[in-house]
Amino acid sequence: MNSLYQSTITSLPLLGRGKVRDNYAVGDDQILIVTTDRLSAFDVVMNEPIPGKGMVLNQMSDFWFEKLAAIVPNHLTGIAPESVVNANEAAQVRGRAVVAKRLQPIMVEAVVRGYIIGSGWKDYQSSGAVCGIRLPPGLRQADQLAEPIFTPAAKADLGEHDENIGFAEMENRIGKELAGRMRDISIELYKTAADYAATRGIIIADTKFEFGLDDQGMLHLMDEVLTADSSRFWPADSYAPGISPPSFDKQFVRDYLETLTGWNKTAPAPALPADVIEKTGAKYREALTRLTGETLKE
Repeated sequence: MNSLYQSTITSLPLLGRGKVRDNYAVGDDQILIVTTDRLSAFDVVMNEPIPGKGMVLNQMSDFWFEKLAAIVPNHLTGIAPESVVNANEAAQVRGRAVVAKRLQPIMVEAVVRGYIIGSGWKDYQSSGAVCGIRLPPGLRQADQLAEPIFTPAAKADLGEHDENIGFAEMENRIGKELAGRMRDISIELYKTAADYAATRGIIIADTKFEFGLDDQGMLHLMDEVLTADSSRFWPADSYAPGISPPSFDKQFVRDYLETLTGWNKTAPAPALPADVIEKTGAKYREALTRLTGETLKE
């Protein structure tokens, strides 16, 4: 399968590389976003690619951007990525890149939780609350919440952990009106996506959205949306509260890393065995097919 750990496009200026995506300038008002096969776990980028992972993420995001377009504008331009690079670079972008509007990113991640799991479950066990939002007593791990909750996080530098912040702190950082719009839109996006996913036998336990503003101050959904990197997907047929359900994401990698006694979850990353790489790639592809009904377009 076509694999790309890091893009090497020289026909466009490189703006920067994130954990997974490489960004290039297309003129002054657009950006080429290349989704590589890099994988990060515990905010550390692994040394080995997961073949095809970037194409899965790209295809899944495109699916959701189209499905959710009536709720909020998004960053897509519809321009073919192959048309903005040299012909000998087309293979690097085919199926794994988009040409997007160049927006001013809002440095707060919009996290929506419909179930209590992960760091939210740890918070609840110690304080009875998740990110400062008090929840009823007696909840079990992986229980569905009565209503989804919005728990923003301040974006951290590459290699650092994002910081959970309260809604009041979000208002202080970006303003009350914008914070309120992001919260309301994020919850609507989550509910709409979760209702659809339920028809495909998938539970969306939680997810994070990223937003940016255009020159007129209009809010846009950007980056990626409802992928196995940004969301926790559970198969509905094996869901049961009280345990951490199996998920369609990088859990194979996390589980393997948790068995390592000599690694303290900081760079450099340890090597990943071939079977962990293979199983992780298969889970990403399965999530794509189960959610969208599509196979990976290679």
